[in-house]
Amino acid sequence: MNLLLGKRFLITGMINKYSIAYGIARAIYRQKAELAFTYQNEKAKQRIEKIVQKEFNSNLLLPCDVNNKQDIHDLFQKLKKSWKTFDGFLHSIAYANPKNLSGNYLDSLTQEDFMHAHKISTYSFSEMSKLSRSMINSGGSIVTITYIGSERIIPNYNIMGIAKAALEASVRYIAYSLGNENIRVNAISAAPIKTLSASGIKNFKKMLKNYGNINPLKKIINIHDIGNVATFLFSDLSSIVTGEIIHADGGFHIMSAIENEN
Repeated sequence: MNLLLGKRFLITGMINKYSIAYGIARAIYRQKAELAFTYQNEKAKQRIEKIVQKEFNSNLLLPCDVNNKQDIHDLFQKLKKSWKTFDGFLHSIAYANPKNLSGNYLDSLTQEDFMHAHKISTYSFSEMSKLSRSMINSGGSIVTITYIGSERIIPNYNIMGIAKAALEASVRYIAYSLGNENIRVNAISAAPIKTLSASGIKNFKKMLKNYGNINPLKKIINIHDIGNVATFLFSDLSSIVTGEIIHADGGFHIMSAIENEN
């Protein structure tokens, strides 16, 4: 199938081949989407430049550090030189100070860390949606990545759980804001996946093993599974789906208790 033939999407947050953003890019590229990518800094650019060119046949690799509001503005001005319009974007960006990702939530909490986590992980999504709305075609789709730590207490997830809860609320409000323009906005609540960013969460390996044991499908979810869900959300098959948080976690979210590890 060529579900995305003739469509163009911007991919953010791809750091390497283990990124969720990479799995999504692979999936939608297989469906014939044309892709553009962002990078945070020169080190990140060097890491993914060959991947972008060789695997996705793209020369659109643009700088964007979402910690800098001007960078987000400049991103879409630069993209407009190649694409007057496009069909949506993937927001796969999150950050928290590593010291906030272990132990008791309140023990390491500071206002600076709280605001920084929200600026990167949450506000950037709203800002990107606002600045790109005039360029996104009718029928377009915006997708972001979240996690069940927004809904439930996940030990050590701490400040990111608060940020993801705000991100999910943003999805609903942005979906309402862009609904009259026929632009859909959704989030994928992904299972824990071994990525560079996830490695900063204390006891992540144990969390990953427990997930596989507990979810009804008894599966360890991977980036390509998430890519398939994203393909649906970016395609016209989801033309009436907006404001949703779709759990792509093997059904873990329906469980009422966590089994103790033997």
